[in-house]
Amino acid sequence: MTTTKSEKVFCRKTDLSNYQKIQKNESLCTSADSGTSGCWKRNLPVHERNHKGMKPFICTECNKSFSQKGSLTRHQRIHKGLKPFICSECNKSFSQKGNLTKHQRIHTGMKPFICSECNRRFSHKTNLTEHQRIHTGVKPFICTECNKSFTHKISLTQHQRIHTGVKPFICSECNKSFSHKTSLTIHQRIHTGMKPFICSECNRRFSHKTNLTEHQRIHTGVKPFICTECNKSFTHKISLTQHQRIHTGVKPFICSECNKSFSHKTSLTIHQRIHTGVKPFICSECNKSFSRKEHLTTHQRIHTGMKPFICSECNKSFSWKGHLTTHQRIHTGVKPFICTECNKSFTHKTSLTMHQRIHTGVKPFICSECNKSFTHKISLTIHQRIHKGMKPLNCTECNKSFSQKTNLKEHQRIHTGMKPFICSECNRRFSHKTNLTEHQRIHTGVK
Repeated sequence: MTTTKSEKVFCRKTDLSNYQKIQKNESLCTSADSGTSGCWKRNLPVHERNHKGMKPFICTECNKSFSQKGSLTRHQRIHKGLKPFICSECNKSFSQKGNLTKHQRIHTGMKPFICSECNRRFSHKTNLTEHQRIHTGVKPFICTECNKSFTHKISLTQHQRIHTGVKPFICSECNKSFSHKTSLTIHQRIHTGMKPFICSECNRRFSHKTNLTEHQRIHTGVKPFICTECNKSFTHKISLTQHQRIHTGVKPFICSECNKSFSHKTSLTIHQRIHTGVKPFICSECNKSFSRKEHLTTHQRIHTGMKPFICSECNKSFSWKGHLTTHQRIHTGVKPFICTECNKSFTHKTSLTMHQRIHTGVKPFICSECNKSFTHKISLTIHQRIHKGMKPLNCTECNKSFSQKTNLKEHQRIHTGMKPFICSECNRRFSHKTNLTEHQRIHTGVK
């Protein structure tokens, strides 16, 4: 509502009426105690009570006192549940006319309160007052525990729960309690399965907005978290924190059993399975269990026949990346495992380990029947056939069986006539090395 003369805007008709009376110089109370611009003399008895702090009207329900009878009447509607003011748009009822007026702005879209700094409009004066603190920097709500100040009272209330430990918002499903209502709302999505945040690129849904924001970096390629040491960038802050431990050497996760420390919590969890024996990853085909998920994944290729690692030279495929790496050395000729004793190099680490037993004399494989020891496991396996009477190697000519491959080869020379062992003195040939050795004594005279 406006006045024609000055085009001044008012939210309420009473404000316009009062303003017009001022323009006509109607009588005002000029009490020095008022501290205001005055009030109308016809309201002088009520006004004087305001100056003197008199509140003669007392609620019989709660003993709250008021300076005006109308204020008491409005207050008593709280106890009686009276809500005589009804919205004509939605039928919502209110105990006070002023609350109905505020509510109706939802339907009318009226925002009569304007910020003088940025011209932003608000439907309620309290919202304007709170907003103006952005410009003034005023934080009137101060925590009595730590003196931290806040712009809004609700922010102070929420903050104080840190000190009091109060968690008034309780989940009806699991009774877990929270300090903030928003935290409860987010938590309840676990039970409801709600995922209201949708990626515009791939339509994947998320229960938390932060998870959506992090996910979208996959599409945008944004890596906002940068290491100050090496300038490596990361999509997630936690990834940067974990990475920085490479530079700092910090290993905050310590095993309670052996005091071994780790940079990552997951590494500690995996390590602790050594002590607990827990193998939570179980093969659905054969029920074999594993302590690490990647070991289960690798194992399952036995059942599926998957060989995802392919040699770029010959297209041979492998179930394990390590086997591909080892195989590729056939093409590259690389022998990275070198004996420190004789500098002989090997393609496989196991080959080096077996070779080094020549120098150390270690024979770790012992026969349980006769205690004879061997350098290689395969040698023990072949030897044990003597005790078991096993002769798995058959001659294709006469079906005679042998326990060792070398014995079969020697036997087959009977059928093939091969005599690979030649005397250097007289060129006589023999099928067995022992026969050559005996013959050479003729030339050497050794008896």
